[in-house]
Parts: sequence; structure tokens; C-alpha cells
Amino acid sequence: MASLFRLGLIINPVAGVGGAVALKGSDGVVEQALALGAVPQAHHKTALALEQLLPLKDKLQILTVAGAMGADLLASLGFQFQICYTPKSCQTTAEDTEQAAIAIAEQGVELLLFAGGDGTARNICAAVGERATVLGVPAGCKIHSGVYAITPSAAGKVIAQLVKGELVTLTEAAVMDIDETAFRQGIVRAKRFGEMRIPAELRYIQSVKNGGKESEELVLDDLAAYIASTMEDNVRYVMGSGSTVAAVMKQLGLPNTLLGVDVVENGELIASDVTATELLELVQDYPSKLVITLIGGQGHVFGRGNQQLSPAVIRAVGRSNICVVATKTKLQQLGGRPLLADTGDASLDQQLQGLLPVLVGYNDYVMYRLGLEE
Repeated sequence: MASLFRLGLIINPVAGVGGAVALKGSDGVVEQALALGAVPQAHHKTALALEQLLPLKDKLQILTVAGAMGADLLASLGFQFQICYTPKSCQTTAEDTEQAAIAIAEQGVELLLFAGGDGTARNICAAVGERATVLGVPAGCKIHSGVYAITPSAAGKVIAQLVKGELVTLTEAAVMDIDETAFRQGIVRAKRFGEMRIPAELRYIQSVKNGGKESEELVLDDLAAYIASTMEDNVRYVMGSGSTVAAVMKQLGLPNTLLGVDVVENGELIASDVTATELLELVQDYPSKLVITLIGGQGHVFGRGNQQLSPAVIRAVGRSNICVVATKTKLQQLGGRPLLADTGDASLDQQLQGLLPVLVGYNDYVMYRLGLEE
């Protein structure tokens, strides 16, 4: 049985409320806007996104906020949901948005959907940064940030792709905002406040195409170069078996055990062809990451040819520190079937389920589901 897609939802109920009454935003003018007869649009626009998910609601587990920040709309549309945060009053604040984002992200959602404008994006960014994959429903007056879908319906369609297990690229997008006080005086003063990770439609990188298809050699070079460039000091990298990981070791200029597991730290090979017991001693109570690929055509990530990666080792490394690498061609050969974990520990296999970011090129990720196949 496939696992449910864990979706977070936060609505800023007063986002954009000042736009229709010429207040050019909602920051600090909510009461004035409502007094002038402004009608909040955030619920309506979020509904347009959620309507795309109604045919898939049995595949969703939604975590949200009480009242107008999520639960009310979900109930009206017939979705089941779990409340993770309750605002202090009916007049919600930026602090509520940030606290709600933290509470929902801590539950391990696969995507956090939020509705608002640039101010809301700033709040979400401040709360979770790049620790969660997010997507914005445009509902504010100011939409300068790249974390928003082009329309509310488009946001729902991208999420539907994820729920159905289609390949969706991950990318980093800028969070921007302008000074509304200056804007009301006709001065546009924009500022970058950070980046967040968002899903986008699948695309191929031009530099690794060859006649319209992926060039395996070029893609492996890109994968290897990116991993090598992002390796952190004083972190032990467990290098799984297979030719994709071997390309990384080649990039690092280190000897590689093609059908075994090696450990790299600070650019040096510190252990070669390790056993499960040796590996556990190396990663337990030490910052560690695991670089691993899948068996082509089968989709097994754990349990086939890499038994050195025991349940104890995987738990010691942690799910968030697992980097799965593969070419898009290799993923497409699965025909939509999930990646598989057969660690020998049913409880761990269950914990590993869900969407994983899979590195498929130079700073190019797609979301792909890892799940049990009954």
C-alpha cells in the first residue's frame, strides 16, 4: 500500500487585502482596508489550488492551522486534515505564520503550500529557510518572489504531479519583498531576503543534452562535480556502491570500491570496502552523509548489493542526510514505480517512505517517491 503524500497548508487570510482599496498591500493597514470594504481573497485563491487536488484527496495527509489559516477552507472542501498550530487570536499575525510553518515542518511534510504575498514568503523563509520544500499560492498585492506559482491553479497542478509520482524538478527561488511605506509614496525599493526550495516542472539542462537525450557521461560528470563542490569539512561521506557513485570518487581523485562502500572525509579516503560493523563505528555520533544510487530497472536504493548499509547505519546517518543520485533517464526507466527500501527492518523501511530529492545533474534535483512495493 502506497504511503500518503504529506502536505502542509498555511493561509495568510488577510494577504492582499489592501490592494482593491488602493492601499498597495496589507502590511500594517489590515483594519483600514477592511473598514474601506476590502474583501479578503486568500481563501478563494487557495481554493482554486486545492480544487486541483480533490480527485487525489484520498492520497493526501494534510497538516494545517486552525481556523482561517487553513482548517476552515479544508473542511468546506471536504478534505481530511490534522491541525498542528492554533493562532493566539482570530486576528492572525506574521508571528502566527512563522510559528505555524515551524510546527508543520517539524512533522516532516513533503511540501508546504502557503497562500499570501511577499510578506508571507518572508515569514515562511524566516521560519523554515531551505529545510522544507515549499510552494506559494499568489494571493497578495506584491508577488516579486520566485517561490510562487504563476496562478493558484498552477500551484495545484504542480502538487498533483508530485502526488501522482511524476518527475518534478526542484529548484532554488529567491524571496523578495519591497518596502510598502516607500511603495505607497511611489518608490520601489526591493530587497532579497533569502531562497527557498520549490518544485517546478521537469526540465532537462541544455548543457547535458545530446540529440535531445541525456548524455550519460556528461550527466555523471555534472553529478560528480556538484557533489564534490558541496562536500563539507569534517563530515564523513559514506559512498555507496555502483557506477554513479564511482563517478564521484573519480572526480575526487580517490580509489573506489565499485561493489563496496567507502568513506571519505575532508577530501581523503579514510576507509575502504567497509563492513557494516566498521561503518557503524565510523558514523555513529559523528556528522555523516550517505551518497547512494539505485539499481537501474529495479529501483532498489537499500537492500540490494549494499548490505553494509545496515538499519543501524542508516538510522545513525539519518534520512535527511541521504543523498540519492541518478540520471533522469535511469529514473524514467522505472516507469513511475517507486524507489525501494528493503533494509530487513520493516519499521525503518516505513520511516524511509515518502518523497526524496534525487540529484540528477549539477544542482538539479527532482522529487521522487521512495515507498514499499507490496
